Amino acid sequence: MATSSAPSTRWVKPVPNKSIRIGGASGYWGESAMATPQLLDAGVDYLVYDYLAEITMSIMARAHAKDPAAGYAGDFISAVLKPHARTIAAQGVKVIANAGGVNPASCGEAARALIKDLDLDLKVAVITGDNLLAELDAIAASAPTEMFTGAAFPDKEKIASVNAYLGAFPIARALAEGADIVITGRCVDSAVTLGACIHEFGWSDNDHDLLASGSLAGHLLECGPQATGGNYTDWEDAGDIANIGYPIGTVSSDGSFTVTKPEGTGGCATVGTVSEQMLYEIGDPQAYMLPDVICDFSEVEITQLGPDKVHVSPARGYPAPDQYKTCLTYGEGFRGGTYVSFYGFDAARKAQKFCDNVFARAGKILRGHNLGDYSETSVELIGAESQFGEFSEVSEPREVVAKIAAKHSEAAAIGILLRELTGLGLATPPGLSGFSGARAKPSPVVRLFSYLTPKNAIAIRIDVDGKQLEFSDSAGQALDPASIIRPADPELPAISTEMVTVPLIRLAWARSGDKGNKANIGVIARDPDYLPYIWTALTPDSVAKRFGHFIEGGADAAKIDQFYLPGSNAINFLIDAVLGGGGVASIRNDAQGKGYGQILLAHPVAIPAALAKKLD
Repeated sequence: MATSSAPSTRWVKPVPNKSIRIGGASGYWGESAMATPQLLDAGVDYLVYDYLAEITMSIMARAHAKDPAAGYAGDFISAVLKPHARTIAAQGVKVIANAGGVNPASCGEAARALIKDLDLDLKVAVITGDNLLAELDAIAASAPTEMFTGAAFPDKEKIASVNAYLGAFPIARALAEGADIVITGRCVDSAVTLGACIHEFGWSDNDHDLLASGSLAGHLLECGPQATGGNYTDWEDAGDIANIGYPIGTVSSDGSFTVTKPEGTGGCATVGTVSEQMLYEIGDPQAYMLPDVICDFSEVEITQLGPDKVHVSPARGYPAPDQYKTCLTYGEGFRGGTYVSFYGFDAARKAQKFCDNVFARAGKILRGHNLGDYSETSVELIGAESQFGEFSEVSEPREVVAKIAAKHSEAAAIGILLRELTGLGLATPPGLSGFSGARAKPSPVVRLFSYLTPKNAIAIRIDVDGKQLEFSDSAGQALDPASIIRPADPELPAISTEMVTVPLIRLAWARSGDKGNKANIGVIARDPDYLPYIWTALTPDSVAKRFGHFIEGGADAAKIDQFYLPGSNAINFLIDAVLGGGGVASIRNDAQGKGYGQILLAHPVAIPAALAKKLD
């Protein structure tokens, strides 16, 4: 169970200067619609919405291929603007959303039609240029390689979407043209916040520290309530998550900001919640690359000002890169699977026996149809601590859920597996059960391919209610990794007392997520005094052993980067090739590494007995 800690005693006095209040109202396509009225009632200057992930782009691309008017987040129109546009107009709130997906123009048309029906005076700006699918032939001819793995360019016939990640300056320009609602296609998640800051404070493309700070504010807001108690290590402190408060960032013109939530809501805003979100999926914290700036979060300090009020100091920034990260999604066969449960004595062995025989029976049928074997199979026994590998502490569970899945180039082969999963039901060991419903169906495997596109190759356009503008980003410059000055490693103090061993969760918070096929795990010391001992215990080798059963090639083949953030007393780990392909390319139970932080929190850490008294 998570252990709560006392609020931080690092208090700061805020500097009075111009500030704006920005509400983080959406973290993904399909999230609850509760945030908009909550934040409007609390009073904000801006509402920002992030809807897009790589898999979301592929889903929208398929929808657009079937219907030229589709391909955007329709709930932005139906659940945000339709019920709340009158209040948004009355309060003078600006709205920024990447709801356009692969079809920002249609999203803009739908917004304008609704505004006209409501007889409101709101200007809508639509930003395009990120969607490069029309240029696929030229891109394929240039044959860029995958920027992380070096893989060759995929078959262009299988590509569903191609989008460059645009930045915040086009958003700021749209606001300067008087836009009340700004709709973009694919931009980096934090740009919807940074664009408001650039517009309000007049930041230029040379204000690197300010741009990095505004990007950090956007990063903290982009996942909605993950900054205010969602997915929090000390989950019980979040209280009433049914009424969780969405985050409000009060950003100052000097780059500092506070994170709060609406009064009377559940959740919590603490050093822990904000620190966890800062480390969420950032990779190298000293080279967090965005279109507008390269961010260094290593010296950022996070401080509790009072109940549900957290101060975040400015970040450091470096010149923007000269290329846009560009992501395409493409199909690579099919996958399928399901969950069944077993209970009673020997539940785990019964489940494993069932799964082994499902594959044996399906494999025999595949050979009879000359379909070839499954390219990948997966069995995970949830309840038998299959996620913990050799560190499992459960020997004889009496209840497990078996997740069984496979990949194949042919949908028919997946159909055979799913049929035999059902067909073996009367020949199974005892204790089989499950929630009944329609049989699962084969689904496409969608893989992600990332590469870089020169900024001067992208034509950005802004349409403000029919006024057409062309926009060019600053050229930027390539980052020299050798120029990054790394902080010295934490050093253990002289130890003169006996040592005791405690699980990491007693000493730290943790948050994990994915970066393609990499897992990102941030670990934040609850007290600065704990950090040297955590650093000493959590070596790349020890972390590799914890995740060796997930890593391609096992622990000995692990590639793990470890980064130190002295400002927040934190460590960030980036583990390569650990998610089975990641996203919907994976057939893992946790394809995005969301629970990996929970696995790491079981890691033992030796600390002095005298220091352990702080835990009492």
